[in-house]
Formats: sequence, C-alpha cells, structure tokens
Amino acid sequence: MADYIFTSQRLGFRNWVSADVPSMTEISANKEVMEFFPYEATPAQTKTFIERMQTMFTENGYCYFAVDRIDTNEFIGFIGLCYQKNNLSFSPYIDIGWRLSPKHWGNGFATEGAKRCLQYAFEKLKLKTILSTAPLANIKSIAVMEKIGMSKKFEFIHPKLLGNKYLENCVCYSVSKKTS
Repeated sequence: MADYIFTSQRLGFRNWVSADVPSMTEISANKEVMEFFPYEATPAQTKTFIERMQTMFTENGYCYFAVDRIDTNEFIGFIGLCYQKNNLSFSPYIDIGWRLSPKHWGNGFATEGAKRCLQYAFEKLKLKTILSTAPLANIKSIAVMEKIGMSKKFEFIHPKLLGNKYLENCVCYSVSKKTS
C-alpha cells in the first residue's frame, strides 16, 4: 500500500513517483481522454507535468494527486488541486480537476475523489474558494462539477483555445468553504 496523503472510500491520493510516468503517459495520449483538450500529451510533456505536480505538492501541500484504487492498488489517473496562473481574467486561482483512465470511467471515481479533495482543501489546507473550468462541450466534467456542489459562475472564451470552435467556449464553476 502506498503512503497516501488521504483516502476516500475507494481511492488513495498520493504524490507522484517516477513509476507513474508510463501509466499517465498512456492516459494523456488517449484520444478519448483528451477529447476536450487541443492535443494529446507527449511522453515528455507528461513527465514535465508530473515533475511540476511533485514540486507543487512540496511547495503547497496539494497538486493534481496521483490516484490509486485502494482495492487493487491500481493507478487510475489524477484528481486534485492545481494553482493556476494564466492569462484568464480570474487568474490566479486554485483549480480542481481530474483525468482518469477510460477503464475507470462510469464508476463515480471522479465525483468521489473530487468531493474528498474539496474536503482536504477546505479542512486541512484552509482554502476559501476552488474553481473549475471546462469547455461547454464537456458535459461529463460539468456534471461532476455540479455533483460536487459547484455552481456555474460564468462562461468565457478561453484565449489558449481561440479558433477551436469546439473547445474555445468554456465555463467556470466555483465552490467556497461553508462558514457557520
């Protein structure tokens, strides 16, 4: 069993290790997984991504976590939090996101994992607000956002996706820590 930072009922969340690179490369090179991105990731891009997540975890205590199924110890992808500093009008912000192997779709893992990440964000990290963005065409991710208690804030044209009529129209969802 890996050293998990935290767990949900069926999932373990951990920092990345170099052994994750081949599995994550396979996921990020899958056309179906990357349907709502402008391109599939190369092995070098995936390795750089994982290194960035390792650094982010060391610096901030969060990242898009490597996620395993607890019952099988099988790596299934990532779910977690990422500091985003880009050229969007609402940047910088903390994003919640997920990318799972298609083999594990349809089991509620994204919803379960994202709910647990929000709990970690609000209770352990004391973060106040978490955002999530997606192309409007990505109705499955938008459904997860709604299932985890996020509310639609606004729609926007993503500057990195300009000219891609399928992807450029995006939506931003938000959830804030409940105060008593």
